[in-house]
Amino acid sequence: MSKDKINKMRDTILREPCLDCTCDGGNKGLCNEFYKTYSHDLDELLENPPFGNQDVAAQRKATPIYSGVLMYFPDAIKAIAQCSQRGNDQHHADKPLHWDRAKSGDELDALTRHLMAAGTLDTDGIRHSAKVAWRALANLQKEIEKENM
Repeated sequence: MSKDKINKMRDTILREPCLDCTCDGGNKGLCNEFYKTYSHDLDELLENPPFGNQDVAAQRKATPIYSGVLMYFPDAIKAIAQCSQRGNDQHHADKPLHWDRAKSGDELDALTRHLMAAGTLDTDGIRHSAKVAWRALANLQKEIEKENM
């Protein structure tokens, strides 16, 4: 929330008449209880905007997940999603789509086996290259999670 938005909110609140209670409305027509409660909150919002540091928000917005990845590789992303669904159907046909991490943890070995067959289809009709990409994403995810522990 920007400082301008918070200040606009404050201006709106300070103009609101006291309608909900029987106080004398000594604070420019604003309910005394409301004023005491929320004017401090607005000051706090101005000093410490929600969701932390604005630099962090700017960094987050500087990561173009949709436009910088998904839109570059729409067919590849679809193939990886199909690979994921096929794997779930193979191992857990009776359950919703989920990543069963206990099934296989040898991402780099499996990735390499599929890499050796790149350019062809596996016996289940899924491209080996899609399985390479899925395993690469799985490995990267686990690396990042381990680093963030």
